[in-house]
Amino acid sequence: MNKIIVLKGGESSERDVSLVSGAEIASELRTMEYDVLEIDPQEYPTLGELLTKLAAEKPMLIFNGLHGGTGENGELIAALNLAGFVVTGSDYKACCLTMDKYISKLLAKTEGIPVPQCILMRYDLLEDYNDPEDYAGFADKLGLPIIVKPNDGGSSVGISRVDTLDGLKPAVLHALQYSKTVLLEEYIPGRELTVTILDGEALPVVEIKPLNGWYDYTNKYNKGKTIYEAPANLEESAAKLVQLYALRMWKAAQLSGYARIDFRFDEVKPYFLEINTLPGMTPLSLTPMAAKAAGITFAQLLETIVKISLRNAGR
Repeated sequence: MNKIIVLKGGESSERDVSLVSGAEIASELRTMEYDVLEIDPQEYPTLGELLTKLAAEKPMLIFNGLHGGTGENGELIAALNLAGFVVTGSDYKACCLTMDKYISKLLAKTEGIPVPQCILMRYDLLEDYNDPEDYAGFADKLGLPIIVKPNDGGSSVGISRVDTLDGLKPAVLHALQYSKTVLLEEYIPGRELTVTILDGEALPVVEIKPLNGWYDYTNKYNKGKTIYEAPANLEESAAKLVQLYALRMWKAAQLSGYARIDFRFDEVKPYFLEINTLPGMTPLSLTPMAAKAAGITFAQLLETIVKISLRNAGR
């Protein structure tokens, strides 16, 4: 039995990215002579109908190519595990924990890893703020600019950089379209770095250099908008420190399979930003870049993820 089902699409704000990731994964797996079936959970009105379809196909493995929403926050993974399926990536508990950016930062603090200062804002707090001057306390704590982001989103969807206080409330309202809670985060000037961990081993650090502005959705998913350096041009000591922090977060969050951990580096120390338990697999995605820098082809990366998942499941 060598059937692999690739889940892609779904209902989150990252659906379009997931469709591309899933298609790339499925296409490469087919070249490796796996029997591959692509399934979009959105096409099934209920979870029960999705599980019935999956059970009827009797897959060796489910390769989770979903991003965001229930596909990444642990809900679907828990259901799939309870139904007896082997699924790629971390288990439901790790996914639930790391999908929450605020909780992830609290975890990083306990590990002694620097994090940007942040404030968690809930929707019901907005009624108390009707004038830019009401936000002075936020600016006093976080400074300007402030990064405003959905607390449990990804792919830079709903994120804004706020340079003046009068832009803060609109940015919060925008982020609340994608999450019930919003994270206000201190902006760390410096370099954008990311580390992929594959089965407990840190791959080379990748640096992200947008040609204009910051690493928003447009710069992330449009070719030619961003320069990537893999491996990043860092002092060896700095690269090792970023990898060390990434591995520390991997262990603290009890991740498995593969994941990507993002940082900002101000040339003095790296600041932890977030964990991605289902990093993208598009042509512009960072995890395949890191693997390539380590001499691992896309096919080898996928094969490794498949083998890790089967091994962890005792298959």
